[in-house]
Amino acid sequence: MGLVVWTSDGYHSVMLNTIVHGEPTSNPPLLIAHGLYGSGRNWGVIARRLSDERQVVAVDMRNHSNSAWTQQHDYPSMADDLAEVIDHFGGQADVVGHSMGGKSAMTLALLHGEKLRKLVVADIAPVTYTHSQIQFIEAMRAVDLSSVTRRSDAEQQLADQGVEKALQSFFTQSLDIKGQRWLLNLDVLAAEMPKIMSFPDITGTCTKPTLFLSGGASDYVLPEHRPAIRALFPTARFAKIPGAGHWLHAEKPREFEASVRAFLNA
Repeated sequence: MGLVVWTSDGYHSVMLNTIVHGEPTSNPPLLIAHGLYGSGRNWGVIARRLSDERQVVAVDMRNHSNSAWTQQHDYPSMADDLAEVIDHFGGQADVVGHSMGGKSAMTLALLHGEKLRKLVVADIAPVTYTHSQIQFIEAMRAVDLSSVTRRSDAEQQLADQGVEKALQSFFTQSLDIKGQRWLLNLDVLAAEMPKIMSFPDITGTCTKPTLFLSGGASDYVLPEHRPAIRALFPTARFAKIPGAGHWLHAEKPREFEASVRAFLNA
């Protein structure tokens, strides 16, 4: 079961919000799972370009953007969410996942491998990271939304707290200015941050074709992570995009698109 939410008449299963690009083709659909604090909309340019060969479905992960909010934010639950979307779009798909979405996609591959044809994991490894992203939640919470009439107002408040320019723009894409609220379940994301930073203990392996695509200037996927990757994904291939950091798809979109396209079509 995927996302389950409570309404006045009980619990109901609700599929993730999807943004669909293109029409079905003879190729499997491509599912894109974004990272922490992101949204399916962030992937619009890449999704549209890749939709010339296959239907592309970008999702909003739970507790993000236009998908439902829930008290759980762990990788098995997010993998179930993705599996439900794949079932809706025919039962099997190629998957690209970045950061948190990459860990969700890896968990999908290990728990629901029959739904996957090929997997691209963007700049993340199946390991526990020691850094936290809680400082960004604190920065967003500190924004006085009652004084925000345009995105630049919120960006300035984030800048005053030391948030770098690129992340200011990224975070405010999840800001509902008219509603004076963040389209992020900040309370649950903060409470579940240890689970987000970790990776579940899952037995078994995935032998489907898998590409670990990293930013050349990023330190998220290191040589010492390869044993953990190989243990779960024994056929994994590795590639780097020179000059790109953790947000490699935003920093080098054409190079990222070309790498994904070449791997999916190989």
